[in-house]
Amino acid sequence: MSANVDLNNRPEYDQVIQDIADYVLNFKIESQEALDTARNCLMDTIGCGLLALRFPECTKHLGPMVQGTVVPNGARVPGTSFTLDPVKAAWDIGCIIRWLDYNDTWLAAEWGHPSDNLGGILAVADHLSQVRVSHGEAPLTMREVLEGMIMAHEIQGVIALENSFNRVGLCHVLLVRVASSAVVAKMMGGNREQIMAAISQAWVDGSALRTYRHAPNAGSRKSWAAGDATSRAVRLADMSLRGEMGIPGVLTAPQWGFYDVSFSKTNKDQQLKTPEDRTFKFTQDYGTYVMENVLFKISFPAEFHAQTAAEAAVTLHPQVKDRLDQIEKIVIRTHESAIRIISKVGPLANAADRDHCLQYMTAVPLAFGNLIADHYEDDFHMQNPIIDELREKMEITEDERFTREYLEADKRSIANAIQVFFKDGTSTEEVSVEYPIGHRRRREQGIPLLEKKFRANLATRFPSARCNDIYSLCKDQQQLEATAVHKFMDLLVI
Repeated sequence: MSANVDLNNRPEYDQVIQDIADYVLNFKIESQEALDTARNCLMDTIGCGLLALRFPECTKHLGPMVQGTVVPNGARVPGTSFTLDPVKAAWDIGCIIRWLDYNDTWLAAEWGHPSDNLGGILAVADHLSQVRVSHGEAPLTMREVLEGMIMAHEIQGVIALENSFNRVGLCHVLLVRVASSAVVAKMMGGNREQIMAAISQAWVDGSALRTYRHAPNAGSRKSWAAGDATSRAVRLADMSLRGEMGIPGVLTAPQWGFYDVSFSKTNKDQQLKTPEDRTFKFTQDYGTYVMENVLFKISFPAEFHAQTAAEAAVTLHPQVKDRLDQIEKIVIRTHESAIRIISKVGPLANAADRDHCLQYMTAVPLAFGNLIADHYEDDFHMQNPIIDELREKMEITEDERFTREYLEADKRSIANAIQVFFKDGTSTEEVSVEYPIGHRRRREQGIPLLEKKFRANLATRFPSARCNDIYSLCKDQQQLEATAVHKFMDLLVI
């Protein structure tokens, strides 16, 4: 046999793909904690989307590609009057969810926002529910949406536990596409082969670069990238259910597979990883762990690695608000991931640049006692030069314990500590916050505030009677789970 040929024996699907498909097909969700957390996550995620509709830079992206398009049984976009095909609806829902960087977070070797998957899940569920009713069949229920959320969270989060895509320069929205493709393919009625085909297509798409999340190129793409990913997942799932073939060895194929092409180098020095280091590592099976431990952004619309810094700065505000011109330096102790992602100096070009700057997200609450979405806008920044003056006085240091406990499974802390020093030699005490209020360790304290946040976000879009109806339904686990998806969506449209 000639040596210059490839062996063309088509492989079985990569085990990673098989495991995901078997999970969405066979796992039974029985954890009441996961279902209850998913309900709270649904409230929070929809609320974040409603709040984003106040910002024209977000809303300019929404609506049909061709004005006047009519879509029978189309999916609705919360807070709007749009009725769209499920692919564009997933894009729009995902866009508004992520626009303000205020929805949930998962932090491990890889980072991400698992509720980004709700864009695809909700769009497909709304459409399918209406189609079923039009055929005289039972609609999808919100229980199925909650279960889909739990599974999408789990797929994205478990892969992220030990596998860092950011270290090879890739964006975490790849995992949104993978998780959404599996879950929505199952919702559409896909069998095991079709679900695996959809997942394989998600992997073969590769990944966006992270460059739009980092200095000096941080910009608004990071606010719609997840919507794009969950929308693409809906398209791939639809193609797979129409019979499009999958790519079984997409991860492991020598030279051409994801491991060798996209997961083979280190970002630091571009040295090749060993073959063993190129493959994904897993320390646990898929279950309900991620939803049960997900992190909520409750107090601040800020990149999660800065949540505790903002909280510490609010605590220090009364001590420094009348002495801002007397500050000599501000020392921030933080963890390695925060330094790698959001520590930056120099001019900040736009709102997306500011909400990924640790120094900016600390300076604003130090000076003003709070941090809200409007504080990232150009007008606010330009009218308050004190923000940049404080940024210039900041010193960032890594605390090795903070870095270590960030990755420890029984802690998963996201710690920051701040101390302010004045020109006269005095200083504040150091304020350290290790667990943000949205952490599982602070659930009892956090959920009432999450509910308050949801009510406030509802009020930005709906009259009080509608707000009360939506809130009451979302508070009632049993009633919400039994509600038809399209009836739930009826409450959310204008």
